[in-house]
Amino acid sequence: MIRPLILSAMTLILAACSAGNGLESTASERRVPVVLATAVEGPAAPAIRTTAMLAHKDETRLAFKVGGIVARIEVEEGEAVSAGQVLAELELAEVGSQVEQARQLVAKAERDLERGEALHREQVIPLEAVQDLRTQRDIARQNLKAVAFNREHAVIKAPSDGVVLRKLAEARETVAPGSPVLVLGAAGAGWVLKASLADRQIVQLALGDEARVSFDALPSERLRATVSRLPAAADPRTGMFDVELTLTEPDPRLRSGLVARLQLSPASAGAAALVHVPIGAILEGDRERASVYVHDAAAGRVSRRAVRVAFIDGDSVALASGLDVGAEVVVEGASFVSEGALVRVVEAGAGGDE
Repeated sequence: MIRPLILSAMTLILAACSAGNGLESTASERRVPVVLATAVEGPAAPAIRTTAMLAHKDETRLAFKVGGIVARIEVEEGEAVSAGQVLAELELAEVGSQVEQARQLVAKAERDLERGEALHREQVIPLEAVQDLRTQRDIARQNLKAVAFNREHAVIKAPSDGVVLRKLAEARETVAPGSPVLVLGAAGAGWVLKASLADRQIVQLALGDEARVSFDALPSERLRATVSRLPAAADPRTGMFDVELTLTEPDPRLRSGLVARLQLSPASAGAAALVHVPIGAILEGDRERASVYVHDAAAGRVSRRAVRVAFIDGDSVALASGLDVGAEVVVEGASFVSEGALVRVVEAGAGGDE
């Protein structure tokens, strides 16, 4: 009776010891859940972010050649017009009177020349007098051409099909010669984005560089544009360089004057490359010095690695040294691990201990 009881007791003790050792082993092998990201190759310079104004590629400021009182303006802002359509006209009393005076002077000069030639044939006046009359006739004709030209340009006609963008005067206003009255955007010429950049930004750009475009007015749309014009000099008033970009696929809802947000990607930045990691991987940054946790897939552990930061571009950090392309870095859970810690890789948003 005693021997079976002793054997049973010893079995229970051994089982308990075995269970205890299993708990200690499980505790020692507990792994911290982390989310990883792969270091990738990226541009050696940050993207250029700025704002731009949307405009028609061809915008024409229309004006009268001569000054005067505006008789009428036939169009309103936003109205579509066709080539040759009359858009505005001056009061024609003054310029019309000048044309009539010039015509009368031409007629008089021609009569004087005709009489002079007759008198010259009768040897009453010398040849020099006839030549002077011919000169006066020619001057009168040229003066008529000038005032007729002014009369023609006392009316503004649409140079092409387009849309009236701005109306800068009203009927009965007095306008100076050459003062803009209407601004017309040519139809079919497309859209451009006009932006101003600093000197350190303009030197990075080249024709054909691409940009991502977004409008606050169209928050769900993402468009693309390319650099189509680079200035030869800065604007003397602002010291900035004015560039133009052409939209590759315009949206029919676009309107002149919309403000766009640009993210320019200079091709020169792609000539060299740096290692890029998500900003969430950076630990204890101090200017250009920082560190990351690198995952060793074979050992299932992480190790701390010192890196040098080149620049931050949005949610990405470019590293000048310390990490190679393809390395796996911890982007979530880094605050719960230490040097050599065992980790368990999970998907973003997942977590929990085994």
